[in-house]
Amino acid sequence: MKKFVMAALGGTVAGVIATTQVAGPLLAQEKAANSSVYEQLDLFGDIFERIRGQYVEQVEPGELIEAAIDGMLTSLDPHSSYLSPDDAAQMQVQTRGEFGGLGIEVTQEEGFIKVVSPIDSTPAAEAGIEAGDFITHVDGESMLGLTLDEAVDKMRGPVGSEIIVTVVREGETEPFDVSIIRDTIELQAVRSRSQGETVVLRVTTFNDKTTPNLVSKLEEEVETLGGMDAVNGFVLDLRNNPGGLLTQAIRVSDAFLEEGEIVSTRGRDPADGDRFNATPGDLAQGKPIVVLINGGSASASEIVAGALQDHRRAIVVGTKSFGKGSVQTVMPLRGDGAMRLTTARYYTPSGRSIQALGVSPDIVVEQPRRRPAEDEEEDAPASAVGPRTEGELRGSLDNDSLSEDQIKQIEADRAKAQAAADLREEDYQLAYAIDILKGLNALGPTE
Repeated sequence: MKKFVMAALGGTVAGVIATTQVAGPLLAQEKAANSSVYEQLDLFGDIFERIRGQYVEQVEPGELIEAAIDGMLTSLDPHSSYLSPDDAAQMQVQTRGEFGGLGIEVTQEEGFIKVVSPIDSTPAAEAGIEAGDFITHVDGESMLGLTLDEAVDKMRGPVGSEIIVTVVREGETEPFDVSIIRDTIELQAVRSRSQGETVVLRVTTFNDKTTPNLVSKLEEEVETLGGMDAVNGFVLDLRNNPGGLLTQAIRVSDAFLEEGEIVSTRGRDPADGDRFNATPGDLAQGKPIVVLINGGSASASEIVAGALQDHRRAIVVGTKSFGKGSVQTVMPLRGDGAMRLTTARYYTPSGRSIQALGVSPDIVVEQPRRRPAEDEEEDAPASAVGPRTEGELRGSLDNDSLSEDQIKQIEADRAKAQAAADLREEDYQLAYAIDILKGLNALGPTE
């Protein structure tokens, strides 16, 4: 018994000694680290004072501090940044769906300003700016070396004023200039239309208006077609949608899911992670859905596409999405400014992160580039002389097997087919999505 006690005591003493031996170096390392941080802060203060006292021109101390803070944040990743009081107020306006500018979402890639996507029906979109374009100069001034916020500031200006941006585009041998007139950007979060028996819902951004607009537009189109029984499916068009509010991405996904996880977020501390689940109710009432994405679909768009894809609620069609799989938290600071800090990554229901990889479509469909009109005319065959069908031949026999109503129905179906063919010329990806829904309905319901 005594031996057992002694052995136990010996183990305890050894543990204490070992703990002391380990704790000593750890405390020393922590003290050294703190000392290094204080030395760096002293260095910062020294540089700050030298700039204030010796720089060739007088500088505003507040601007220096803001620039230092912004530099610290932008060194972390492309989406963290400092927001001045004006920028913070502007961001709040944007989430409400109306702001001034060009109408493009941009990011920074290896020091260059890259267009994530132009926003529908904005000056940038109408001027021909495309997702993936690089903006190298604004009004002749190079953007290289500027922070993202500085570049955005260069592109802002009074409504009605002109801006010349120099664009580098894949497939073009030389940079080219684009003239854009700044305007007030009023975002219509959701646009809708019916294409035959299909309801097309074009979601352009995720702001406070997105979900209410989605619900009202969907209900309007369904009513116009004569009820849900007359609808063969829905196309959720997320192409060139740069994202927006995480809460809205969750609500839009929830609108089409009855149950299950929508998205999860995980920060540095596992305890800070969140999971968001769907609630009962499907706006589409089980009708098939095709989601359209492309390289301009980012952030919140990818959450929706990934959630509906993982739950096999929708077929995702198009090209690989942008790949922004991180969550930014906007934190108010003293003086009415704010900082936008990347605090988590988000994961689709299957547990995959799309950061830098994007959402891969189930069916890859490229959007053909539109050719100039003169090229189309050159390739067009010479018009044939004379009739092209039996029915156009003089004296051809009538079809005696069909009633007038049946003939009218055939002509109506032929008109629908022609409209679909015309749509392929206008928007090949959308036409492909609608064809998928037609095919699914032709097969009938599955058990």
